[in-house]
Amino acid sequence: MKRVLLGSAVAMIMGLSTNAMANFTAGKDYIALSNPVKIEKPGKIEVREFFWYGCGHCYSLEHPMQEWLKKLPKDVNFVRTPAAMNPVWEMNARGYYVSEALKVRRKAHLPLFNAIHQKGQKLFDQQSLAKFYVNYGIPEAKFNSLFNSFAITGKVAQAKKLAQDYQLTGVPAVTVNGKYVVQGNDQKVVQVVNYLIDLERKNK
Repeated sequence: MKRVLLGSAVAMIMGLSTNAMANFTAGKDYIALSNPVKIEKPGKIEVREFFWYGCGHCYSLEHPMQEWLKKLPKDVNFVRTPAAMNPVWEMNARGYYVSEALKVRRKAHLPLFNAIHQKGQKLFDQQSLAKFYVNYGIPEAKFNSLFNSFAITGKVAQAKKLAQDYQLTGVPAVTVNGKYVVQGNDQKVVQVVNYLIDLERKNK
């Protein structure tokens, strides 16, 4: 009898979970774009995260996103895009792309978030960022030589254009397959993203 009741309870919980996910709706839980944006790798479902290191909501979302990334489906291409929607954000976007070019982005990404939001460090300009990345083996001169380079400026311009194409007014924002925008700073964002990924799989 206990096993039957337990089985029923589990089924009920699973049913509620499924129904909750099925109730995600455009205009309420996510935005459906009238003009889809071109994705990076056709054939894969793109999930793109727009963020700014100084954004508290972006910092809150980082943990759920990191957990989600540990189980990244093979048919999903995940891309991070540092928002460069104003001059201060652009400084951090340039720093991000320099760290990516010099192959320390993976090691430095979370520590930079933590330095700002846990230690109160103001790492929002070229000089402070150059000193931060020294800790990851990048000489200040090397960092500074790339910071305003043509290659990095091109990356920043692309990030700006993408934010415009997605009609973003702030961050964090997670986009799915060039068609949907999800905003928020908690586990619900991941749930909505998973829902939209499943929707895209069904629509193939």
